[in-house]
Amino acid sequence: MKIISGTGHRALAERIAAAAGVELCEVDITRFPDGEIFVKIVDNVRGDDLFIVQSVSIEPNNYLMELLIMIDAAKRASADRITAVLPYYGYARQDRKDQPRVPITAKLVATLLEAAGADRVLCCDLHAQQIQGFFDVPVDHLYASPVIVKYLRSYNLDDLVVVSPDAGGLKMADAYSKLLGAGIALVGKQRKSAEDVEANHLVGDVKGRNTLLVDDMTSTAGTLTAAAKLLEKAGAKSIRAAVSHSLLTQKGIDRLINSSIDELVTTDTVPQREWDDFNVTVLSVAGILAEAICRIHNDQSVSSLFRVDK
Repeated sequence: MKIISGTGHRALAERIAAAAGVELCEVDITRFPDGEIFVKIVDNVRGDDLFIVQSVSIEPNNYLMELLIMIDAAKRASADRITAVLPYYGYARQDRKDQPRVPITAKLVATLLEAAGADRVLCCDLHAQQIQGFFDVPVDHLYASPVIVKYLRSYNLDDLVVVSPDAGGLKMADAYSKLLGAGIALVGKQRKSAEDVEANHLVGDVKGRNTLLVDDMTSTAGTLTAAAKLLEKAGAKSIRAAVSHSLLTQKGIDRLINSSIDELVTTDTVPQREWDDFNVTVLSVAGILAEAICRIHNDQSVSSLFRVDK
């Protein structure tokens, strides 16, 4: 078993390798003057079970192309099996054709990964479950919830209500509510643009209760802050938010600072900036990903990783 990393999130790859008890293989990744990417796997990987770690975030076009080239280099270096490890799957929000003449880019990414030579895929908290069906190779889909729930339980919050900020996240909210032994509520929203959201309806009782907004990702924080405003108006005692992937823009950061959200709990699936102006807790998914990698290598079940220890 060997692990290599792209430049998308090397810090996470190093944590994964350490947790798996191996060292990262050496890879030279450089750019030609015109921007073309050059990859050379320095260590010998012939006949190895190779795991390539790359978060396709922040600069998704750059890091996706880098991942495809690394997979091709590994294939031509005669690696026995190549697993693409994507802590964050870029383009996952474009998972369906919801208007005329638009692509299903999440499917295109799946096709590209397979064409490059990936034998299987390991990912965390896909934006839509059906993306697994876009692949004709095995997909191991992990969740950040065991890490996030373990942290939230340390608060021992009474009268907790898990809130889905939109209808699409209701299944995730239901899963969190069961794990935390909490109630559940739903916010109805209307998206005005890619960055602006209006929350108009709240289903559920949150008055005088601690609330937790859960979502798989946030970038401009429009959905979270609009929902938080509605919860505050409904008399919520406290408001926290938990998201698996935090891709916050400056606009999103400003919105959180000016919102009624007390804390944002997220993970290190994507690189995180230094937070001095808002209460953010970043939890690591390196342990879960490392355990999954070891189990895949040893042909063991990964289903036990979905359990949340009491």
